[in-house]
Amino acid sequence: MTQPGRFKIPSRNRSFETSLDPGMRHARRLQSVVDSLRDEIRDEATTVRARRIFAEPRELFRVEIENAAMGYQRTTVLDRSLLDALRDDEIVGRRLEVRFR
Repeated sequence: MTQPGRFKIPSRNRSFETSLDPGMRHARRLQSVVDSLRDEIRDEATTVRARRIFAEPRELFRVEIENAAMGYQRTTVLDRSLLDALRDDEIVGRRLEVRFR
């Protein structure tokens, strides 16, 4: 017997993405992550710091987003190209503090 409230209905977005090329799915996922981060960083109450954690073999940055009023913290690891994509936005670029160690 199935438990009430547990329905296995596939998401239309997910079922559409399964027919896409894996490279295209990857690009869409990365774009959605960058868009989500941009929306969070634009909030005035949010504090944002990025710190380089690896320089070789690939440059990686740890992005820490904190909103004390909401008790919210988010940590995301991004490579240089995604960090630059975030910094391209004028508002986000001003608010994002980047530290190189």
